[in-house]
Amino acid sequence: MFMQRSTRSFRPAWVATAFFFAALLGAKTLAAQGPYRVLDHWKLSDAGWWDYLIADPAAHRLYITRGDHVDVLDSGSGKLVGTIGGLHGTHGVALDNAGKFGYISDGGGNAVVVFDRSSLATVTTIPAGTNPDGIVFEPATQTVWAFNGRSKDVTVIDGATHTVLATIPLPGRPEFPAVDGKGTVFDNIEDKSEIVRFDAHTRKLTAEWPAGCDSPSGLAFDPAGHRLFPVCDGKKMSVIDSETGKVLANPAIGDGPDAARWSARYKLAFASCGEGVLAVVDASKPDYPTIQTLQTQRGARTMAYDPTTDRIYLVTAEFGPRPAATPENPRPRPSMIPGSFVVLVVGR
Repeated sequence: MFMQRSTRSFRPAWVATAFFFAALLGAKTLAAQGPYRVLDHWKLSDAGWWDYLIADPAAHRLYITRGDHVDVLDSGSGKLVGTIGGLHGTHGVALDNAGKFGYISDGGGNAVVVFDRSSLATVTTIPAGTNPDGIVFEPATQTVWAFNGRSKDVTVIDGATHTVLATIPLPGRPEFPAVDGKGTVFDNIEDKSEIVRFDAHTRKLTAEWPAGCDSPSGLAFDPAGHRLFPVCDGKKMSVIDSETGKVLANPAIGDGPDAARWSARYKLAFASCGEGVLAVVDASKPDYPTIQTLQTQRGARTMAYDPTTDRIYLVTAEFGPRPAATPENPRPRPSMIPGSFVVLVVGR
């Protein structure tokens, strides 16, 4: 039998729906605002693509890989301090804990280039595997670990003698590494969606775990809390127990991430994403909420973090049209507009 529904019976559903959308909008607004904002833009006029960058808090410097050279900036002013040239296709920079040497993974030269951090002069060039990419200094053993993307192995270098100690095969293509400072090294295996763990003292692979998300690239690490934060395709970050390999959570991030960083002071994990967002995850809470999705600039997929100033540095440029694909180059890069390279400075 048809019955007319009273106005009173409609109201709770309508009110609940309204409150739901208001809460959703409020959550999005809060995530957009959050604690961080873009403070400055530093333009660099030199040409060259880029990959990883790293901050040196003690020296107030920022190292940015730029293809055939590395730009060295004052991390407070953005002023160009100098360049390290004569390279072939750089990916990353690692710094020793004595403030003396830096190490560049020169992928195009299949080598690790050692430089003096006071003069920026090249000290020596050490042959590595094919296309060294992610690189890290391990302080407990005073070794440098260069992860070779094409030969799928890692070159271990003695930081004192600058000689190769070992070449360790990997189960797949490596991406970004991290260390705990006590002799343990971790790395993402992108094509297997895994995390691997090494004992730096014995130079042995000790664990191989699922990453909990697809194609992990950047990797942040919380040594005190024993948590790894790989960032992946599918707009996901994983949170992994670094002692057991158990996946603890999968916070939401942006699309196209390539770097992750950790703030021990604020218990935050950061993911820089190529779609043009910086995701901020609160790791002090058991559900690991994403508390901010800051709009940056398209292409800003790599970053450095300075824990002393709580500042994040991201790099990108403006792009022209993407060339047509060819059999030799099925996924061509779009052309970079000259003079558009920029460092975005993010802080509170």
